[in-house]
Amino acid sequence: MIFLLCLALVAVGIYGVLSKTNVVKIVLSLLVVEHGVRVLLVAVGWRAEGVPPILTAGSDPAVVAATAVDPLPQALVLTALVIGLAVLALLVALCVGLHERYGTFDVTEMRRLRG
Repeated sequence: MIFLLCLALVAVGIYGVLSKTNVVKIVLSLLVVEHGVRVLLVAVGWRAEGVPPILTAGSDPAVVAATAVDPLPQALVLTALVIGLAVLALLVALCVGLHERYGTFDVTEMRRLRG
């Protein structure tokens, strides 16, 4: 079920990127795609009845390894959040620059104004 949600988020985001002409809406659609991928990564690392992957004093490493959730997808999601924030800042700066230059966020209007 959660994988269908991920697929739906990615599909809606890709549809928005391909069908919208407003640059801000395209950026928001890219964010929806990013969130879909992040949810997919978290879903892949999820385990029913899983425990945090932390070894404590007196715990058996084999038991913890057998019952713990996978920490790698969690680390990838944290890294993706940081990278996504940097990409978002860059895209917002590009949108502001495009608006200052052309006076609009519409891609078709920008093409017409370019001459």
